[in-house]
Amino acid sequence: MDSLREMWGQGKATFGGWLGIPSSESAETAARAGFDYVCVDNQHGAVDYQVTVTMIQAIILGGSNPIVRVPWNEPGIVGKMLDAGAEGVIVPMVNSADEARAVVRYACYPPAGARSFGPVLSGLRDPQYAVNANGRVAVVPMVETVEALRTIDEIVAVPGVNAIYVGPADLSFSLGLPPQNNDGEALFEDALAAIVKACRNAGVVPGIHASGALAARRLEQGFQMITVSNDMLAMRTRMAAELAESRGTAPQAGGGKNVY
Repeated sequence: MDSLREMWGQGKATFGGWLGIPSSESAETAARAGFDYVCVDNQHGAVDYQVTVTMIQAIILGGSNPIVRVPWNEPGIVGKMLDAGAEGVIVPMVNSADEARAVVRYACYPPAGARSFGPVLSGLRDPQYAVNANGRVAVVPMVETVEALRTIDEIVAVPGVNAIYVGPADLSFSLGLPPQNNDGEALFEDALAAIVKACRNAGVVPGIHASGALAARRLEQGFQMITVSNDMLAMRTRMAAELAESRGTAPQAGGGKNVY
């Protein structure tokens, strides 16, 4: 299938799934659902490196683009995930142009960056990986703080940044709001609008963590990379609905929203 960067270059909206459960079976299942990308969450998910390798393999087998959210902006783990076959990296808490430049440096081979060469699994799938990687890998810093909002124009201007990914919970927290989607709150709405505007002005794709119910609104707001489901929430809500149907009762309200 086309890479995320190819789809973005064609102006397509991309919809993704999010995985925090360490399972290659659920990873392949998610990929076969038809998502444009499936992200393995190494920051807040219960996932370690070894199972991430098998999940990436399963996502590729299922026909989707595997990407990884790394725990932090650190060169070793960024390179290791790309060597394992991730087609992109989402990097949390990027608050300045210098931090964005670091993401690019860790994710790209010279001369664009300083990524160490050793694509153990990526190279198996593409004999020309050394030539193709810089033009294919999606480099995606997260903007999720007031500090990042103040420097958003500088962040998106960094060469090599392909997309910006909004974490609504942390962004809301930083704005003094509850850690969730806060649609209807002026502070939250204005922050999203500022991020989309900066991205569009710089030719960078705006992305966000959302839900199926929010997807149409996020598209209208200008987002092009939208995560619409995650494994734990999907499993919990569907199982609760099946149980409620069996008992003839309303589903119990479950905690957690698809916002992180």
